[in-house]
Amino acid sequence: MDIKTASALRRLRLVSGPEAVSFLLLLVCSVLKRTTDFNAVPVMGAVHGILFVLYVVFWLDAWNRTKWSFGTAALYFVLSVLPTGGFFAERKLKREAESAVIASRARQEGVVNA
Repeated sequence: MDIKTASALRRLRLVSGPEAVSFLLLLVCSVLKRTTDFNAVPVMGAVHGILFVLYVVFWLDAWNRTKWSFGTAALYFVLSVLPTGGFFAERKLKREAESAVIASRARQEGVVNA
């Protein structure tokens, strides 16, 4: 894995957690708007919208660089629209990056011919 691919995965991983948190906060604000006088939906909606757009841009970049199959790319996109999916995406991306680093080190040391 080259440095640009690793960077693309890292960016996607770093935005997936805050995107998931903002989605949950937006849901809480929506409930509070309907049950109380508290209305933070416009602010949280904007924050979540920006984070979601960043997630999609980083997702497209990662898909382009990693050459994921359509199924893998679709999984990461579906995780972005589920309320807690970003947490699962972050964990899965972290494992993928760690295994890529291990494979890269093994190739450098001549342990495998992959």
